[in-house]
Amino acid sequence: MKKYTQLSQDERYEIYATLKSKSSIASLARELGRSRSTIYRELKRNTGQRGYRAQQAVKFASQRRYHPSSSMTAFAFAYIDYLIGLDWSPEQISGALTQRGWLDVPSHEWIYQHIYQDKSQGGNLHLHLRHQKKYRKRGYKNTDRRGQIIDKTSIHCRDQVIDQRQRLGDFEGDTVIGKHHKGALLTLVDRKSLYVHIVHLGSTRASSKTITCALDRLRMSHAYSVTFDNGKEFAEHKRITDVGIDTYFADPYKSIQRARNENTNGLIRQYLPKSSSFDDVSNDEIEQIEFSLNHRPRKTLGWYTPSEVMAGFYTVALAA
Repeated sequence: MKKYTQLSQDERYEIYATLKSKSSIASLARELGRSRSTIYRELKRNTGQRGYRAQQAVKFASQRRYHPSSSMTAFAFAYIDYLIGLDWSPEQISGALTQRGWLDVPSHEWIYQHIYQDKSQGGNLHLHLRHQKKYRKRGYKNTDRRGQIIDKTSIHCRDQVIDQRQRLGDFEGDTVIGKHHKGALLTLVDRKSLYVHIVHLGSTRASSKTITCALDRLRMSHAYSVTFDNGKEFAEHKRITDVGIDTYFADPYKSIQRARNENTNGLIRQYLPKSSSFDDVSNDEIEQIEFSLNHRPRKTLGWYTPSEVMAGFYTVALAA
């Protein structure tokens, strides 16, 4: 099915000229490559008291993007506020509601306007927006000071099926460190579904504990493989290989090779910023963060959630 796109300004001037010349709507539709229903809908929605005028139609259409339909109910407003409270972004809200069959879904631009209007009135919806920080590219280092991991298999030896992301069970693994190295989290992200496991490691990143926690979650997920970064906490990786789960290691300082893991770690920082120590973070809080991320719709999943994909509610074919 061909995806519908909004009429452009040039197309609206074509409609205006056609009406002035009294040509048929059918011929105009053929010329523009649009259906007649699209043209009639445009005339119905954007005709003013003095008839259809292109510039006015552009203005009407633009205003409608930022204002909800009058058919939006109090429940719809309340539900959108509820989703904002779950830390869903405006784009996630608009995309997910559209995917789930809602009618008259407001655009993400309107939701942003709604949030900032709420802020001007003393509300707190804006506190749920993810604050973006400038990305600082990690500099290249000639010497890897983190020590050598014995018997590791390079990411370049990884099976093609893993790179294609066509199955569940291929993970990326990393740790997130608290302020002043106080506390650490183990994160394991499924490459296909983006489902994340988050485990509080406490005050230690000893390889024995890290690998034990990783094994528990990987077995539970029927994992095929896991790709780690080069942290020494993964030195005992052979314990994972010994139970039939393949282990691979990305190149040093090549975080792009584990993009899903890095992105997920960034989402975790929405809840636990770099200025925070993990010493006082409870397991219940970690479980709530894990739940929130796994039940948040993702654009790359067609606005389904990682939990829905992992549960088999939808089969996503991601590009290799």
